[in-house]
Amino acid sequence: MAKHVYFLGIGGTLMGSLAILAKQLGYEVSGSDGPIYPPMSDQLEAAGISTYQGFDAAQLKPAPDLIVVGNAGLPRGNPGVECVLESGIPYVSGAEWLGTDILQNRWVLAVSGTHGKTSTSSMLAWVLECAGLQPGFLIGGVPNNFGISARLGDTPFFVVEADEYDTSYFDRRSKFVHYRPRTLIINNLEYDHADIFPDLSAIQTQFHHLIRSIPGTGLIITPENQESVETVIKQGCWTPVARVRDASTNKHRAVAASQLPGDLWYADLQTADHSSFEVCLKDAKDEHNFGKVKWDSIGAHNVSNALNVIAAARHAGVPPEQSIEALSSFKGVKRRLEVIYQHANLYIYDDFAHHPTAIRSTLQGLRARYGSDEIIAVVEPRTHTMSLGTHRNDLITCCAAADSVIWFRGENIKWDLHDVAKDCVIPASIFDNTDDLVSSLISMPAREDITQSPHLAKGPARHIVIMSNGSFGGVHKKLVNAFKANQTI
Repeated sequence: MAKHVYFLGIGGTLMGSLAILAKQLGYEVSGSDGPIYPPMSDQLEAAGISTYQGFDAAQLKPAPDLIVVGNAGLPRGNPGVECVLESGIPYVSGAEWLGTDILQNRWVLAVSGTHGKTSTSSMLAWVLECAGLQPGFLIGGVPNNFGISARLGDTPFFVVEADEYDTSYFDRRSKFVHYRPRTLIINNLEYDHADIFPDLSAIQTQFHHLIRSIPGTGLIITPENQESVETVIKQGCWTPVARVRDASTNKHRAVAASQLPGDLWYADLQTADHSSFEVCLKDAKDEHNFGKVKWDSIGAHNVSNALNVIAAARHAGVPPEQSIEALSSFKGVKRRLEVIYQHANLYIYDDFAHHPTAIRSTLQGLRARYGSDEIIAVVEPRTHTMSLGTHRNDLITCCAAADSVIWFRGENIKWDLHDVAKDCVIPASIFDNTDDLVSSLISMPAREDITQSPHLAKGPARHIVIMSNGSFGGVHKKLVNAFKANQTI
């Protein structure tokens, strides 16, 4: 009989993906959590994995061989945690199990940073796939090119989304210290996770621990001249570093020599919405132009993500020209500016952006593509960091590229959003009920010039962007159903 592994907290992105990998290894797999939502619930069902809502000690009879414990909502005092400790059954954190049972003896390409991990990991896995390297991967979302968030793969190469959040109630280190990558991307580094990190310096310490685990023949890819990342590098680095120039600064082909050693990757932008750009490299000997990416993705942040991927794939042996071809067929990731409804001149998007920087980048990219069309941002600031009000001042300006913003005040918000709405640089409103929010959007009158939009013949004239890293009270489905029943645009 196959070894039985039980996942406590199986509905989370990491834990659900680990359960799928365990199933692929031939283990008997089961687990429990609170309500499990798509797309993870769909993936677990498709994999034939038994899941339970809520925990009952009977789920551990007969006793599994190993229990893998997640970190989301599983502190001491949780009934499941207490039962595991009393049972005497061997247990391990999800990140440690991944590091020891999946990643040992593999070429790990890890994607870390405050923003863009899921998109960048998805791009990298797709590039390696197109190069015939058949990588394994574990990603915090569902890449549309694959339709799944995790697989074992058939070669030593494995792409992993490397999260700095803590590992479990019994291991307060960041998850990524268990992964031991050979190739590391650091997309960016800002203060986040205010529930576990007191300041940016505490996060930088964890990144320093990560860097200490990378071999001298490895490669670290970082932003050029981002002080928060350079501080980590200066704490000690024994690995070559390549740097990527912020795509929003690459307005011209000419590029000055970087003041930092190592390769410098940059883009020569061809379009305002960043959907076309040439890939350039300045190394110790010369400058190179490897060709042009033309894709459906938009925004400077995605160009930077792509350059990170091209540099990482090159380290694994993929020529940049081959990476460029693969990126041109990249289809994006579910919940990353994903169109969930389109009718006539209305588009509704589901987007995972939940930090002011990510919100700003996404809306700027949309504005660059659609010019004077109307953009309405609907934002639920639900992360621990946002709910504590850590970034409240940044919220005033992060939606500037939109025409208006609706802030949703969930029960977890511990501060008053009204000051943000009052000081916001664009018209802002606040709702605390999803039904009222949907009614407001349905009845919102068309902007006076919307029918004269220069993009009307090419695409939508109104864009509603729902931004949250959670289920948002089912508002996505409610809004789509409401517009289907009462189309107003």
